[in-house]
Amino acid sequence: MPLTDESYIQLAIEIAKKGMGKVSPNPLVGCVIVKNNKIIGAGFHEEYGKNHAEINAINSSIENIEGATLYVNLEPCSHYGKTPPCVEKIIENKIKKVVIGTRDMNPLVSGKGIKALKKAGIEVKVGISEKECIELNKFFFKYITKKIPYVTLKIAQTLDGKIADQNRDSKWITSISSRRIVHTLRSKYDAVLIGSNTVEKDDPNLTVRLVEGRNPKRIIADTNLSLNLNHKIFSGNTDRNLIILTSEKSATKERKIKRLQNSGAKILFIKENENGLIDLKSALRELGKHKIASLLIEGGSKMFTSIIRENLYDNIFLFLAPKILGTGLSAVDNLGNKTIKQALKVQIKSVERNGDDLMVELVK
Repeated sequence: MPLTDESYIQLAIEIAKKGMGKVSPNPLVGCVIVKNNKIIGAGFHEEYGKNHAEINAINSSIENIEGATLYVNLEPCSHYGKTPPCVEKIIENKIKKVVIGTRDMNPLVSGKGIKALKKAGIEVKVGISEKECIELNKFFFKYITKKIPYVTLKIAQTLDGKIADQNRDSKWITSISSRRIVHTLRSKYDAVLIGSNTVEKDDPNLTVRLVEGRNPKRIIADTNLSLNLNHKIFSGNTDRNLIILTSEKSATKERKIKRLQNSGAKILFIKENENGLIDLKSALRELGKHKIASLLIEGGSKMFTSIIRENLYDNIFLFLAPKILGTGLSAVDNLGNKTIKQALKVQIKSVERNGDDLMVELVK
């Protein structure tokens, strides 16, 4: 029995996931070519700047693809970028039909690829498993339309909402199973962000160690460039992927700036808000300019509070350990809400058990 269009698009989605952590700020794309109810070619976008999924699928085909049907989770591109347009190659190879999961939200592409295919006499079907296709590329779609990264908060806390004890010690609230998931998340996001207080108290690496995967860029928000350089995050910057967000007034600290730059750190000067702290909206815009399409924020309480208060997050991964601390540091502080009616409302997207812990994904 031949598979359905939905089945082939789902296969394209799964193939596309192989590019996670390697193609940003480009989208994740998978492609399957079918002829006479048989898959004759498949490919995915493997790395930023290299061939797109459609080209890899065409090049891998084991038969002549004239008259075949091409399945792809995202509208094929019709413009010249790092590589030539995929639409031209599809037309050139006389593919009969193209089935597309979702339109591309990139203004350079949106609808233009579909229009070009139809103009060439190719049958086009759009909107197959569209919800899943949009979810797959939620990082890319926000980045390409808003010019800022998709923002996820990762909070590990006790049942009573504490992320550290009264001595600011947080090792370890959650289980090794939860920490493995966090390392997997790191490998999928372009960058991980923490505040300077978290560097001081936790001295983290912010690298991927408990699972296989590439390390993200590490970002520290240090308003006054007050951190010393003895922390692991500085000494471990052998890949030169450390970024420091600091206020514009810190530009006068020339010796400190030189030492940081010599250690391989990139320094981004951000304007201050009314409280004399880094303006987070400006920080996100600056990170977008540096092609950071996805950002995982891992702490601490001040950072969580500011991001939530300013409504700058997209989702939250909340790791709940079956522990009750009583006193300690709360995950979120004053949001300005004084009554239950004013409380921030979020939706529970999913709940999973990991070892002894629960992982709850929350969305706005």
